[in-house]
Amino acid sequence: MIRMIDPAGPRTADEDLLPPLGWAPRRTPAPGARAVRTFGALAAVVVLGRLWAAPALGPRALDAWTTVFVAICVQALPFLVFGVALSAAITVFVPPSFWRRALPARPGAAVPVAGALGAVLPGCECASVPVAGGLMARGVAPAAALTFLLAAPAVNPVVLVATAVAFPGAPEMVAARFGASLLVAVLAGWTWALLGKNEWIRVPARPDPAGGGRAEAFRQAMRHDIMHAGGFLVVGALAAATISVALPAAWVAGVAGVPWAGVLTLAFLAVLMSICSEADAFVAAGLTQFSPTARLAFLVVGPMVDLKLIALQAGFFGRRFAVRFVPLTFVLAVGVSVAAGAVLL
Repeated sequence: MIRMIDPAGPRTADEDLLPPLGWAPRRTPAPGARAVRTFGALAAVVVLGRLWAAPALGPRALDAWTTVFVAICVQALPFLVFGVALSAAITVFVPPSFWRRALPARPGAAVPVAGALGAVLPGCECASVPVAGGLMARGVAPAAALTFLLAAPAVNPVVLVATAVAFPGAPEMVAARFGASLLVAVLAGWTWALLGKNEWIRVPARPDPAGGGRAEAFRQAMRHDIMHAGGFLVVGALAAATISVALPAAWVAGVAGVPWAGVLTLAFLAVLMSICSEADAFVAAGLTQFSPTARLAFLVVGPMVDLKLIALQAGFFGRRFAVRFVPLTFVLAVGVSVAAGAVLL
C-alpha cells in the first residue's frame, strides 16, 4: 500500500478548517441591489416591447397603453405607500392587547366589527392589502383581517362621497354600493372563517430589527413591504393596461342591452381596468348604455377584485390563497350586486 505524502507537510487541525485555495464565499446581493436590477429588467422589457409592438399596434394604441399603465401606477402608489406606512405602524407601535380588546375573540363575531372598522378608514385597495397583512402579523384572525381588506376600499367615506358626486340626485346608488359592499365583505369573512384552512394562507412575517428600537423596526417593516408590494403593483398595472387597450370597444357596447350579459361584462371590466376606488364611480356614471344594476356590479367588484389587487394578494398571502379567495369574492360581489340592484335600484 503506497501512502501519498503532502509536499507541504502535515496539516494542523486549524488548517483543516480553512477553505481550499481559490475558494471565495458567494456574495448575496443586497435587497436594494436586487430591486435596482429588477426595475432595470422591467424597464428593458417595456422598452423592447414597445419597439417590438410599435409596427403592429401603431402610435395611438401604444400611447393609450402607456397612459393607462402610468395612470394606474401614479394613482395607486401614494395609497400603497400610505398602506405600507399604516401597516408598519400597526405592527410596531400598536400592542397585541389592543386588538384583543377591540375585536371579539371569536372570528365569527370579529368579522362584522372588522367590516365596520373598514367603513371609517379612508384607503384604496392597494393600501388595504398591507394593512390586512399587518393585522394578521399582530395576531388578528385572518377572517377578520380579510373582511377589513375588502371593506376599507369599498365603503369608506371618501368613496361614498365620490359616488354621491358622480351620481347626483341618486342616493339609492350610494346606499346600494355601501350595503352591497359591506355585505360582501362580511360574507367573505364568514366563509373564510368556516371553510378556510391555515395552510391556504401565508401570514406575512416581519423582519426582526438587529437593533435600534421601534424606529428601526418601523423603517425595516416599511422597506420590506414597499419592496415586496411595488413589483406586484407594476405587474398588475402592466396586465390592466394591456387588456384595456386590446379589448374591443364595439364588443362591450354590443352586450350592454342584455341584462345578465351587461352585469357580467361590467364585473369583468372592473377586474381588468383596475381603477382606484376613489375614481371608479365617475367611470361607472359614464357607462350610460348599461343598466343601473350592471353599473352597481362595476362599483362593488372593482375595489375587491382587480388585477393589481390579485397580484398584491398573491404576493402578500401566497398563490394558494389567491386562487381560492379571488373567485369567492367575485362570485359574492356579483350575486349581492344583482340582489341589491333588484331591491334598491
